[in-house]
Amino acid sequence: MNIENSGTAVEGPDRWIRRRTDGDVETCVRVLADVHQRDGYPVNWPDQPAEWLSQASGCGAWVAGLGGRVVGHISLSRGGEGDLAPGLWSDRNGTSEDLTAVVSRLFIAPRARGLGIGALLIGRAVEEARGRGLHPVLDVVASDTAAAALYERLGWELLGTVEQRWSPSQLVAIHCYAAAP
Repeated sequence: MNIENSGTAVEGPDRWIRRRTDGDVETCVRVLADVHQRDGYPVNWPDQPAEWLSQASGCGAWVAGLGGRVVGHISLSRGGEGDLAPGLWSDRNGTSEDLTAVVSRLFIAPRARGLGIGALLIGRAVEEARGRGLHPVLDVVASDTAAAALYERLGWELLGTVEQRWSPSQLVAIHCYAAAP
């Protein structure tokens, strides 16, 4: 893998990013199931994981590959019900939530971690958001310390931590981040 002077991972002949296709969704669900089993992401396994992946891809979704295999995924969408970071970012900047794009559904196959795939995917989502004139933001469960460490390593700013009720018996602490300006 090549690393630029900025420390950002770059694509190479064996690592790639491309738009997700309908044909990728089944593979992404299998990778997500591995991630869920190992790391507990997503916290609540969706009844229809393929639909869950597609819900958050209004502005685009990408897959990452290692060699010839899909090993990661990321989505970008406009903020919706339950997204906390757009409101925190807009309040802080005195602007509209409509100027944000939410990065979500990021996961990397356990066997492909530590190779810069997450940085590549995040970079692609940020590039798309900025190309649309939007500021990238995201929410992450506070207990997902590995994800938070990645965002902070990439220069994302912690906007705040908010408790969010996901069900009558489930109160979850959420870290809200915004990409660096």
